[in-house]
Amino acid sequence: MASGCLGYMRCWTLLVGLGFCAFVPGGRATPAQTAEGAMDRFRQVDAIRTKDHAGFVDGLGGLHRDEDGLKADEKRYLRFLDGWEANYEGRYAQAEAAFRDVMAIADDDMLGTRATAMLMNNLTGQGKYAEAYAMASRAVDTLPVVTDPEARFSLLANLSQMLTFAGQPELGLKYAEMMLKATPAGQSPCQAMVQKVTALEGARELTDRSPELLNTIDICKADRQPIFADTMSLILVDRLFAEHKLDQALATVERIEPAIQTSRYFPHIIDLASQRARIYEAMGKPEEARKAALQTVALNHPGDVNEALRIAYRVLYSIDKAQGNDAGALDYYERYVIQDQGYLRDANVRNAAYEAASQHFRAEKLETEGLSKENRILRLQQALDAKAVETSRLYMVVMSLVLLSIVFWMVRIKRSQLRFKWLSSCDGLTGIFHHQHFVGEAERALRVLEKRGGEGCLVFLDLDHFKQVNDAHGHAVGDAVLKHAVAVFKGQLRKADLLGRLGGEEFGMLLMDTPRLQGSVVAERVRQALESSPLVVEGVVVAFSVSIGLACTDTTGYGLQDLCRAADAALYQAKHLGRNRVVVDGDEISGRLRVSSPH
Repeated sequence: MASGCLGYMRCWTLLVGLGFCAFVPGGRATPAQTAEGAMDRFRQVDAIRTKDHAGFVDGLGGLHRDEDGLKADEKRYLRFLDGWEANYEGRYAQAEAAFRDVMAIADDDMLGTRATAMLMNNLTGQGKYAEAYAMASRAVDTLPVVTDPEARFSLLANLSQMLTFAGQPELGLKYAEMMLKATPAGQSPCQAMVQKVTALEGARELTDRSPELLNTIDICKADRQPIFADTMSLILVDRLFAEHKLDQALATVERIEPAIQTSRYFPHIIDLASQRARIYEAMGKPEEARKAALQTVALNHPGDVNEALRIAYRVLYSIDKAQGNDAGALDYYERYVIQDQGYLRDANVRNAAYEAASQHFRAEKLETEGLSKENRILRLQQALDAKAVETSRLYMVVMSLVLLSIVFWMVRIKRSQLRFKWLSSCDGLTGIFHHQHFVGEAERALRVLEKRGGEGCLVFLDLDHFKQVNDAHGHAVGDAVLKHAVAVFKGQLRKADLLGRLGGEEFGMLLMDTPRLQGSVVAERVRQALESSPLVVEGVVVAFSVSIGLACTDTTGYGLQDLCRAADAALYQAKHLGRNRVVVDGDEISGRLRVSSPH
């Protein structure tokens, strides 16, 4: 996995409880407001949510003490503030109920739009990605008609955050730029700049010297936004660590710790402890690293799955392994694998939900456009029937048909070009890279890894006894087996990883930003997934397995030919040892590496 905020995932974890809602300034209030200045007290409390959270909680309590005397629109505003606080504290179910209550009254006014934006953030925090991204797709379509400055700002902010989190940092950056331009008059640009930095981090475009990052920290501090400033400072720690500036990273941790302890924002507290653990480990201070890692574990709740725990268990495993405590090392390794698998599973579910929501939204839009076109055609036909004798009408019809024919052929030509482009790089049966294109892409990716000092693993896979499948069931079933295997492989890979068919039943994977330990876990997970998912064709169960050889850049280097030789040798050894196993650079792991279930 990538260092530094894991792209978007870790940054989003630091921000998920906050949401991004604009303060309602000056004379603006909900449309139901009946008297000028009637909601001044609510707006004053709203204004200090992130600047002075303790003061916000006190002000919220004061509003509740006077709740019996509030009017309907004031109670609705209070309900929204209750939802924001519940979201901040991680009480997502209560926050969801509050936001839905606000939207039930009206979802197209300023407060309703803010509640919609916060609900998208909330649903993502609960892992309800399908509904969250469906709401985001609809919000993108309605964005042009949202004219209220505060509502538009909130909607843009949460759209940027969600798209970055869905692995679309380019789109996240686009909405962050729109958010900067749409910042309401008199409001700090801090929140918009934070969202822009988060998108840049998701796209891996930041360093510890990036002006965007450093300026955002200074501006958020100057505008008394300590929580957002701390979020950016934690990203700075990540960048310093990734660039091996350990002393500066530790100094930054020590500098921001008092502010984080004062805010008591839970994601920052656990992230700070895990950062300290891995910095001390890299410095060669195992006891300090152990202490910080154990503190991270103690801060979390049973059943939690997050990046801070993943780092903590990896540090504890490395320390116990180095000190010869095999039993402790194995226990921590199993916990580390649970965290690692939990993250990958969540990422797969999240990305699948985003793609499904996007496709559904596009289908609905195309259907609506199709109906509209059909209606226009019907009206045109009626007009032509009424005035069939008019030469001008006939001329227009002829010209329209000619134009449509031209467009039709242009579309066909374009589709053919795209088809030829796809055929030139992909295998016709499985739809993944063919041998030549996989080699070219792998060489390019390895050069990128070498340039920034990342790690990677080359994996060769060979379906066991595939000829017997063809002989026993026919080539049609054999082709179905190959397609099924590719679908299983894709389910275990990330977007940045490469997958190609090298020939026949042989496949290759390049795992990007993946150290040896994680590469062996992914390879074993692929083997187990294929073994446990036989293909059923017309009532016949076709079971098959795979032999896997893995080579890593930490021992073999970044040369593709060297990695191929090492992975091929490991694959040969896996088949020689009996097949259906994983061998890493000559070291067999199947059968003795215990990969625990994340349940």
